[in-house]
Amino acid sequence: MQYDIIYNMKVVMDTDTIVAAMRSPTGASAALILAADEGRTTLSATVPLFLEYEAVCQRAEHILAAGLDQRGVAIFLNYLADLVVPVELWFLWRPQLRDPTDELVLEAAVNGKVDALVTFNRKHFRPAIDAFELDVLLPGEALRRL
Repeated sequence: MQYDIIYNMKVVMDTDTIVAAMRSPTGASAALILAADEGRTTLSATVPLFLEYEAVCQRAEHILAAGLDQRGVAIFLNYLADLVVPVELWFLWRPQLRDPTDELVLEAAVNGKVDALVTFNRKHFRPAIDAFELDVLLPGEALRRL
């Protein structure tokens, strides 16, 4: 499978990939966030999606698995907030997906006109792939495109 290399690819990361980045700083999800810090990709999110990131990252099981405390999670989230380019919601297409939190990710991707939506749950977004001509990638796939 051959991919075109996209320089400064614009992405929306699903909450599961944000949690993975926090829990595993050497994984592909964390590498995408570092790529944004280096200017090689642009992370996009709406305010409601970023609030979802915050709520999920602050769950006890994720804090424990990441080996962080509340201050460490706050530092991670502040770092992420500094990198994210805000997306304004102009259109809502609900319902498209089964999970309302996936709708937050989809709306950010479509309104933000991103190159890809990055998730570990590609099948959750399958109904929207054709409707919105949306690339839905695993974190490793997104990294290979950079």
